[in-house]
Amino acid sequence: MNTVVIVQARMGSTRLPGKVLLRVLDMPLLQFQIERLKEIPKVDSIVVATTTNPADDSIVALCESLGYLVFRGAEHDVLDRYYTATQFYEADCIVRINSDCPLIDPTIVSRVLNVFHTEPGLYDYVSNILEKGYPIGFHTEVFSREALTNAFYHSTDPDEREHVTPYLYRNPDKFKLASVAPEIDMSHFRWTVDYPIDLEVIRRIIEGLYPKNPKFGVDEIVNFIRENPEVSELNSHIQKNQTIMVTN
Repeated sequence: MNTVVIVQARMGSTRLPGKVLLRVLDMPLLQFQIERLKEIPKVDSIVVATTTNPADDSIVALCESLGYLVFRGAEHDVLDRYYTATQFYEADCIVRINSDCPLIDPTIVSRVLNVFHTEPGLYDYVSNILEKGYPIGFHTEVFSREALTNAFYHSTDPDEREHVTPYLYRNPDKFKLASVAPEIDMSHFRWTVDYPIDLEVIRRIIEGLYPKNPKFGVDEIVNFIRENPEVSELNSHIQKNQTIMVTN
């Protein structure tokens, strides 16, 4: 089974333009994220899926300079971008990651991936977003090529086309779903990059942890926040709205 991590990335963010290439410790956030994703075992390749918009030429240039695989597709129909990238790289198992999650923990991604691989064909879709638990910025979705193809051909809802996977978890009668949740609820933490204040939170975490241990994980981040609670308070007022099916 060819397992491919696909990271969707573009420069056209309305709230924080060019956020994926903003630098912390003189490293673009996208590079920081990819280097962390490389630590996931049993992954065959990592692909940055950007758009054909000329504004995203800079993403392509960075990927080429660092030797990362890159794919260009539809800008707003992200489901189409994922589907065509999957076809191009012949992926059987797709790991979906957003580029605004630079602190993504490879051990958490691996945990979700391992559940998907529990038994061939047992699940069509596994993620850690169906239940509250993981911090915003650590969301991981794993699904089969067949499930993605089904969504590509049958989903007509603009929201589902933009966000790739809602068609899967909104139709539990059609797809075999599984949820991965942590033992401790960390969903109140916001470690993504969407607003300028989010960037400040990420910057402080990276600058506080990376020089000592570049491979720091969620436990180290939680300890850092406990020692520096003012960091987490910076963006605690921001609420993320996401329509998902919450399992009981």
